[in-house]
Amino acid sequence: MKKAYTSRAFDITTTNLATHSQSGGQFFGIHASNDGKIMIFAGGIPLKKDGKVVDAIGVSAESGDQDHAVAESGAAAY
Repeated sequence: MKKAYTSRAFDITTTNLATHSQSGGQFFGIHASNDGKIMIFAGGIPLKKDGKVVDAIGVSAESGDQDHAVAESGAAAY
């Protein structure tokens, strides 16, 4: 749920957010915001309809790469 929330809140994949949240990045420290709801692990992807973000999907069960792959499949099916 937190991966989906994060992805929708920022309209970015959690994988990309994780990259930008490293020390020196533009979102460094973002994981400490929003009362702990922000997740910077792979597996959250915004869902788009007609080019607009309308929701998000979050997957968490395996490795980050696997979570991201499953979320991508879900987003593609949407």
